[in-house]
Amino acid sequence: MSDKKKVLAAMSGGVDSSVAAALLLEDYEVTGATMKLFANEDIELSRDKTCCSLDDVEDARFVAHKLGFRHYVFQFGERFRECVMERFSNAYINGLTPNPCIDCNRFLKFDALLKRAQVLGQDYIATGHYVRRRFDEESGRFQLLTGKDPAKDQSYVLYGLTQEQLAHTLFPVGELTKAETREIAARLGLINAAKPDSQDICFVPDGDYAAFIESFTGRSFPKGRFIDSQGNYLGEHSGIIRYTIGQRKGLGIALGKPAYVLSKDIAANTVTLGSNEELFSDTVFADDVNWLSVLNPGEPLRAQAKVRYNMKAQPCTVFPLSEAEIKVVFDSPQRAITPGQALVCYSGELLLCGGTITAKNPTKKPNIKV
Repeated sequence: MSDKKKVLAAMSGGVDSSVAAALLLEDYEVTGATMKLFANEDIELSRDKTCCSLDDVEDARFVAHKLGFRHYVFQFGERFRECVMERFSNAYINGLTPNPCIDCNRFLKFDALLKRAQVLGQDYIATGHYVRRRFDEESGRFQLLTGKDPAKDQSYVLYGLTQEQLAHTLFPVGELTKAETREIAARLGLINAAKPDSQDICFVPDGDYAAFIESFTGRSFPKGRFIDSQGNYLGEHSGIIRYTIGQRKGLGIALGKPAYVLSKDIAANTVTLGSNEELFSDTVFADDVNWLSVLNPGEPLRAQAKVRYNMKAQPCTVFPLSEAEIKVVFDSPQRAITPGQALVCYSGELLLCGGTITAKNPTKKPNIKV
């Protein structure tokens, strides 16, 4: 009987999670697991643009077989619908622009999958995320750090992890670059060594969020008014869910100069347009904040922060307002700070905390189903 620790490796069918599983084999007893979240035909899925397709399940199974360990497929469709698809739709309906990958990690990979792993007697789960973890002896806390490859770092979408989850999760590719990961996969002869990275949101493969929301909810969204910052009428919009902060293309209105979405008012059904310069702000509020690698300091601290996934963390001051609310003031104004997206704060490579960007007052929360 093996005295190795047991790991349930989350396998999406992509190269990152496959190599993560392979790297564990020397030191752990590995079992592979793929989450089946929906049927391909439900959303006209294309394997070239997204993850979680039937082809991806088969790729994961093939890799597990080649590497010589068991592979399970877990049916998590109902939980995915409730915790990701419904929350995504509800957020847009409430005027927010959500990041469903954060919810998928929060409710599926690091909650439902971890609980299933524990039922199966596993010591850890492992994923192919490009992040690193360490245990800090001084604070007695597990800490999350950015991945070695800055171009692939995925810490932004994992700020919601708990200490319990981080204690039982391994990130084998966190010390690798993407190129190194592909080299390992090729050397092992894995079927997905050259497989493209997934793109877009998995359940909206064509990128038409509005069409998905209308189909998913059975609701239609009426036309309304485009206005400027002074409230002057500019034209008619095609339904408020079709717009997000910073958007320029697809507005369907000609003003003789570039126009961008500055804000949305759900109650009035108006979309405010303005100049690019008006999109910049140095102050942002967030709620539902999770202090991960450190405890809430209860006082202002210098840090760096991101307001979207694909940006470099910018210097700022973080002001804790309560246990779950913060205000961040950037040294330089940031463009298109968008309610519903994540605000994630760092100290160098260490992820401090993260939360959801609020529209105005962080104590006034929209009605988002949990």
